[in-house]
Amino acid sequence: MKKFRGKRRYFRDLAREIALETCELNFDQDAWFDLWHNHLDLSGLGNHSLKIRRKHIEAHIAFYKNILERLEYYEKPYQSWVHIDDEDASTDAVFIHTSNPNEENFPLKVENLHWNCTIPTVFQDLINTKEFIVGHYKNRSEGGYIIQSKTKGQRLYSY
Repeated sequence: MKKFRGKRRYFRDLAREIALETCELNFDQDAWFDLWHNHLDLSGLGNHSLKIRRKHIEAHIAFYKNILERLEYYEKPYQSWVHIDDEDASTDAVFIHTSNPNEENFPLKVENLHWNCTIPTVFQDLINTKEFIVGHYKNRSEGGYIIQSKTKGQRLYSY
């Protein structure tokens, strides 16, 4: 991989994008979300550097906190979480899910999801365990960590 230049500017622009995206989300009382999500590292830069992956995880958590603040005024039940993939940084994302007209899949259940798992030391210091609960799931083809607020929204459950 070519040397990644302009990291400061890149992450400064990412912080602006997070603020803008949070403001543009529609949380009117008639709004609904069918597994809406946003990948902050869509190009997978975090796959090549642990330092960059950590910065993106920090950005995902900051974005998640912004969304939770906005969801405080949303009166319908919702689920929201951060997904950190075991293998691929480009699939890390922040999700919002509510009941919706597309499919009857609310509340969402995740196969083989185990809460209170051991958080990898690589990003353990990035997650405030007083504020968030962390779970891990592993399916046949994929796995990852779920970071969710302990007090806001409905929890994802396992089936």
